[in-house]
Amino acid sequence: MGGNILAQGVELMIYGMGTVVVFLAMLVVMTTVMSRTIARYFPQQEPSVSDALMNLRTATHPAEDPNLVAVISAAVHQFRRTRK
Repeated sequence: MGGNILAQGVELMIYGMGTVVVFLAMLVVMTTVMSRTIARYFPQQEPSVSDALMNLRTATHPAEDPNLVAVISAAVHQFRRTRK
């Protein structure tokens, strides 16, 4: 009687693990198919080198931002005042 229950437990374990493996395999396949479908019909445009250079030229240096300079100056002043 004990062997029969053990055999049923092993059979149930195999069915359960098989179901999980099949589900995960289907999930991977469907995710791959959806990803390739989206990439095929809605491709992302690569930024051109000239656009990247233009963005680099128009970006301001952090030291040129007056608000950032004011905040850093206030923080340094407060730090030095509390250290005395």
